[in-house]
This record gives sequence, C-alpha cells and structure tokens, in this order.
Amino acid sequence: MSEINIPNEYPVELKAPDLSPYRNGNTGIPYIWRFDSGKPGPNVMLSAIVHGNEPCGAIALDWLLKRETRPAEGSLTFAFMNIDAYEAFDPSDPNATRWIDEDFNRVWDIEALEGDRDSVELRRAREVRPALADIDYLFDIHSMQHLAPPLMLTGRHPRAKSLAFKVGVPEKMVGDAGHAAGRRMRDYAAFDDPESSKTALLIECGQHWQASAGDLAKESAVRFLVAAGTLDPDALTDFSDTPPRQAAFTVIEAVTIKSDQFSFAQSFLGGEIIEKRGTLIGHDGETPVVTPEDDIMLVMPSKRLWRGQTAVRLARRDR
Repeated sequence: MSEINIPNEYPVELKAPDLSPYRNGNTGIPYIWRFDSGKPGPNVMLSAIVHGNEPCGAIALDWLLKRETRPAEGSLTFAFMNIDAYEAFDPSDPNATRWIDEDFNRVWDIEALEGDRDSVELRRAREVRPALADIDYLFDIHSMQHLAPPLMLTGRHPRAKSLAFKVGVPEKMVGDAGHAAGRRMRDYAAFDDPESSKTALLIECGQHWQASAGDLAKESAVRFLVAAGTLDPDALTDFSDTPPRQAAFTVIEAVTIKSDQFSFAQSFLGGEIIEKRGTLIGHDGETPVVTPEDDIMLVMPSKRLWRGQTAVRLARRDR
C-alpha cells in the first residue's frame, strides 16, 4: 500500500457499510449492478468509493439498493469502484486507504488504461471500463479532506453545469479541467468531448467522515436520477422542496506543485473568497503563490502537498 501519512483532524462519524452482498454483481463485473426498465431512456450510472476512505457514496448506493430503486426509463447502474482500498479502510487511520498503489481518479487516460503500467487501481479501472462504455449520465460521489462547503464539480462543458442546475444541490458548483497528475473518471472519453451529449458530474459531499456527507450523498443521488429522467419526481418526497440558490464558479488556474516544498500561507479549508488580486496564499519552494485577480474562490486545498500534485484550484465567479 502506498504511504500517505496524513494526520487525521476529524472524527469518523460515518460507518462504512458492508458491501459483500454486492460482490457478484449482475453484469459480469464484480460490484457492478445494472437494472433495465425495458423502456427507452438514458443509461445512467451512480459510482462510489473511487477513493477507499470516502464512505458517503457507498452509504448512498447501499441505501438505494436496499430500497430496490429501479429506473422508470432507460437503465440504472450502481458501481462500487476501488473495492480493495475500501475494504482496507480503518477508522483509526482513515487517511491511509484513499488508494492502494495510486489514485484511482488519475488513471483515466486512454494511454494509461491501454498501456503496460500496472497497479491495483489500473487493474480495477480496466475491469470496470466496459461498464462505462454506453453510459449517458454519470454521477460520481466523493467527499473532501477538509470541513468545507460541499461542491459540485462539473468539468469544462456547459452541458454539465446545466445538468448540475437541474440537480439543485449543493449550493456551489465549479467548472474545472482536472489535474496535471492524471485524468479523472468524470473526464473519461466522451464525458469530456465537447461534441458529445454524454455528461458526468462529480460531487464533493463535505468532509470525508462527517454525518452530513452521507445525507447529502443520498439526496444528491436521488436528485441526479430525477434530473436525468431515471426516477419520477415523486422520489424527492423525502427531501426539501426548496433547495438552496446555487452559485457557479469556473477554475481559471490549478496550482500544480513544482518544488519539493509547498506550504500554504494560512490554514485554508476551501470555499474561501479572496477579495484582492495579489493576495499571498502560499509558497512553492521560494516562489510566492498569489491570487491572479479579485474575488477568487479557493477550491479544495490539498494536504497531499507533493511535487506534481494540485495544491489548490482558483475559481472565478460566473457572471
């Protein structure tokens, strides 16, 4: 297992559900389940535990499966992704099992998937890749390192932000182009093709282990399925009929670490709006990192401050 060595600052309020009942799947791929309505409609996937220490998505999918959730039209796929990392999760050391060998959410380049490199995560990505081939709408459920406001990450294309507005939660959505360290599943193949209608969203439900992350994972998954046409609107009766007014941002810079020593100027959690251009937010070695313009939001500052990783993303409010 890769060494992560990040101290945990937060209590583990969520109990990771037992996924062994879902091991066999019904698609020929372990832990992947698909249900077909028999009616025309989109093929929709909910995915969870791309990172093994983010149980909120597993909680949501387990909840939906136990409720025998089935599509009103098209098909619905439930996908539990990085099983090895998830099964290694230890609440006493919860940061240690984000992945086994490498980040599952940085291996979705075609060159990596079809190349010679080997890892636990690449083997699983190659195994589940066929299940993604005909998916029209993907909802990938995640959580965050810090106790910060939830975010919907919509990618580079307007169609994804339009879908995020239909979902209605959380309050903030961010369009971004990904990470220098590798491609995410949300940006795999046609999901990132400007000419395609296939659309993927990635939600960050809050801090990894806070109880509210599990609640938002359930609500956002149901709202996504209603927005996609997979479930009828009456599926929303368990949730508020007045979701928050949403605000949209677009990442204008991903701060990729270039040295062996990166530090933030203060303890940023994410979601902070930095009012003035030129405000110091950190140092990359001896090089100061400052905000490029006024009214910039910090998106998910990282604790994994290693060369080649994204330290933080800087987002401009959509006008």
